[in-house]
Amino acid sequence: MPIAALTSKGQVTIPKKVRVLLDLHAGDKIEFVFEKDGAITVRAVKKTVDDVFGKLYNPARKPLSVEEMNEAIQRQVSSETGKQADESA
Repeated sequence: MPIAALTSKGQVTIPKKVRVLLDLHAGDKIEFVFEKDGAITVRAVKKTVDDVFGKLYNPARKPLSVEEMNEAIQRQVSSETGKQADESA
């Protein structure tokens, strides 16, 4: 059974055998499931496009034109940097 040590920051390196078994790669997410018997199960969080499709849809929000989106981006960049965004992009 693979064993991992906990660092002082609460970090754990997942042993390679476990990463391969769960098909984990850099940036992947894992979840800890607390079982009724006190055990904890570690699972890879694998989302497909179908799992997240429509999550951002808000029927109350009015559609924006491309021009309106570009203007909003320009305003945000300007407010964060104090400069005008490069319009050639």
